[in-house]
Amino acid sequence: MTGVVKAIIDARSETLERVLDEAAAVVEGGGVVVYPTDTVYSIGCDPYEKSAIAKIYASKARPHEGPLSLYLATVSEALEYVSGNSFATMAIRRTMPGPIAVVIPRPAFIRDFVTWGNDGLGLRVPNHRLAKAILERCGPLAGTSASRGDDPPYWGDEDLSLLPDCDLAVLDGPTPQRARSTILDITRQRPRIVRNGVISAEVLEDKLGTTIARPFEPNP
Repeated sequence: MTGVVKAIIDARSETLERVLDEAAAVVEGGGVVVYPTDTVYSIGCDPYEKSAIAKIYASKARPHEGPLSLYLATVSEALEYVSGNSFATMAIRRTMPGPIAVVIPRPAFIRDFVTWGNDGLGLRVPNHRLAKAILERCGPLAGTSASRGDDPPYWGDEDLSLLPDCDLAVLDGPTPQRARSTILDITRQRPRIVRNGVISAEVLEDKLGTTIARPFEPNP
């Protein structure tokens, strides 16, 4: 079944100003927008709009297995969520912007409906010009990969049937990485990769100077 996409705008043929105006109008109106990042396209909304967040979760087959992350325009913004946490600060500075989401303890001011009740919150700063512009104008945005149920995420190819339900899809062609972002959980004593992605465990160990648990590896 094809997702219901209410409007499409192509950033390759429209001015950046119009693209940002359209995206802002949707987000500020409580809607859901699909936009490109460095890895896959993301679907996002205002993190305080409960009804919009419910729309995103409704597009997922198993929402409890994929809590939304917070997408931010800059590393400086991400650091505001980890004040006083020296390891999280170091991890963000050494890996972002880039194809990674770092899971931190969810701050009290981020409502639990954003993360489907999970105590962790993923922070993501995409290394992508258009994504940064959209997030500077509309963000931060609560979001996840743009996909329908168990279908593959939308990579920016011509098959628009892969797009999930949304109020606006911002198109910009194929994503640079065409791969999923790595998800690194640092809420435990030993950091753990929750999902393998562009950045390998070995690279993260080198960047962070510590051992990284792999997915499904037993807790020490």
